[in-house]
Amino acid sequence: MLISSNLLLPPWLQALLAEKFFDACLTHKGARKNEKNIFCLDCCISICPHCLSPHNSHRLLQIRRYVYNDVLRLDDAQKLFDCAFVQSYTTNSAKVIFLNHRPQTRIVNIRGNNCSTCDRGLQYPYLFCSISCKVDHILTTKGVGGLSSFFCDCKFLPLSEPGSDDGLMTPDSVLEPTGSTKTSSSSGGYGGVDCKTLACTATTEIVRKKRSSLTSSCRTIFPRITEISSNLMNRRKKAPCRAPLY
Repeated sequence: MLISSNLLLPPWLQALLAEKFFDACLTHKGARKNEKNIFCLDCCISICPHCLSPHNSHRLLQIRRYVYNDVLRLDDAQKLFDCAFVQSYTTNSAKVIFLNHRPQTRIVNIRGNNCSTCDRGLQYPYLFCSISCKVDHILTTKGVGGLSSFFCDCKFLPLSEPGSDDGLMTPDSVLEPTGSTKTSSSSGGYGGVDCKTLACTATTEIVRKKRSSLTSSCRTIFPRITEISSNLMNRRKKAPCRAPLY
């Protein structure tokens, strides 16, 4: 997390950016689906679906995860703060944004469009890769006064479908930048499974099938060619036929 001055943020946002989600709930150790993937803005804590009863009247935020990174649905996030210029992605037919910045996996492209805070590569015209990067940028450039126009007055935030979503992306989901076309490099996964990896695996299987079919066909053709070549080599040379002399 890149927040430079946590004490300047509202308590619920401090807890949201610092919380570690999807750990097992200690209160419901033996229960099924006991991952803490719900955040209560009024209590500033993360809870699991089995802890919802005391928080039914509170503002609740569903946290989802993609490849070990926490994401929020854009519709839910916009009810709490201004998400303009934060790069959104499409997964499971819904737009999501990352909660915290992600570690760099490649060399920063200086000429490209990068995040204003962590220099991560982005698509134009986005300026931030996550909510935390935008908050940190506002605190650095505008100070505490700049945050007043960033937050929204949200007094009611229920879960869209309580208990029906575990927050994890399915293997067939697609996570891609908004407005771009789907390619094999677009990623979506469950527990770190990457669509690119799945596409490569499928391609490898196709190549293996083609190679096996070619190998089997060559095996049937080559013995026949070898037999014909052997017969031609073993054939005795006959006496030449010449035209009679008159």
